[in-house]
Amino acid sequence: MRTYRELFRAPEFAPLFLTSALHVAGHTVSGLALGTLIYAATGSPLLSSLAMFGPSLAQLIGATTLLSAADRVPPRAALAGLPLAFALGTAAQAVPGLPVVASFSVLLALGVLASLGGGVRYGLLSEILAKDGYLLGRSVLNISTGITQICGYALGGVLVTFLSPRGTLLAGAALYLASAGTAWLGLRRRPPRATGRPSVAATWRTNSLLWSSPARRSVYLGLWVPNGLVVGCESLYVPYAPHEAGLLFACGAVGMLAGDTAMGRFVPQRWRRRLPAPMLALLATPFLLFVLRPPLPLAAGLVTLATVGFAASLLLQERLLELTPESLSGHALGLHASGMLAMQGVGATLAGAVAERTSPATAMTLIAALSLTVTLSLARGLTPAGHPRPSAPREHPPTAPSPAPARSLRAPRRRRP
Repeated sequence: MRTYRELFRAPEFAPLFLTSALHVAGHTVSGLALGTLIYAATGSPLLSSLAMFGPSLAQLIGATTLLSAADRVPPRAALAGLPLAFALGTAAQAVPGLPVVASFSVLLALGVLASLGGGVRYGLLSEILAKDGYLLGRSVLNISTGITQICGYALGGVLVTFLSPRGTLLAGAALYLASAGTAWLGLRRRPPRATGRPSVAATWRTNSLLWSSPARRSVYLGLWVPNGLVVGCESLYVPYAPHEAGLLFACGAVGMLAGDTAMGRFVPQRWRRRLPAPMLALLATPFLLFVLRPPLPLAAGLVTLATVGFAASLLLQERLLELTPESLSGHALGLHASGMLAMQGVGATLAGAVAERTSPATAMTLIAALSLTVTLSLARGLTPAGHPRPSAPREHPPTAPSPAPARSLRAPRRRRP
């Protein structure tokens, strides 16, 4: 499977694609609205950053308690139920007079539930597509995320300006409902991919196994930390440019779209293994210039250039799957998604705290410099000569329940998310 036409002819890929796009649209529109609402109410860059990206911190809770359920729940029910919960939570945040503490409590609960989404979605993708189509399918989902974010931030900015932040939150809730309906009506009923009860013990056991390999540790850190710190820079767009934040977010989505398209379709395999560290460096370097407070057109150009580097995530996922037994691929991808989102929350919190003491522009520069430092320290581990994929019997813990084997992900060729 090497073309987009073949991909969309695969049964159930189109509804999964639409389900994912609608969920991202709901998250984009409601996140911008909530960040604007919290900033207007408190005047705090830290709270504004946490409103948009802080729920990702709750992914840490889900990743250490709920992640084993990703392969042990019916995929259609999970992919319909999660956006339904997000719709209800987002609608609750639009209630006039809702205290800031209550709003953040809702965000925390939704963040914990969201930790299941990546594992369920990408595990189902591996069932829907042939083994040689998974990475192309993942690339297309990532590309759709970029396009949806461009449209979502543009729409969100218009709605916040001409409607209201609370009205925009209700629009986000409607998009979540559409995602739930598409999943329920468009996907067929499937049994869980693995047997056994989800448990905290099973989650910890497999997490520990995945983390035990030095090569996988380097890849996980590369997937989580530089990316999360740069998202911290992005979380300051609202206090940096309150009336043009939607434009900066949209430019970031354009950059991500360009990077993922290039990596997914045009960069050959022999180059992809060498590019993770340079792409992560590209991700941070343009933000160093924000200390000069560039005018809006230049700032938009810098954001677009920087976010091309988010394509490093695709390259490192490919590397992660080379280092992971097939029987643990679903859990490994779920841990990647949860850890990445959690570190984005950490980055937003850190960036907001620094901005409280300095300024949004200075904080963006300092956080970008930290991201670049981390990338340089990880560079050797991110571009190895290559290791064979470990065999499942040697890696799989004898006491863990045996999940159903996942399809191989060794395919040609986005991201986020």
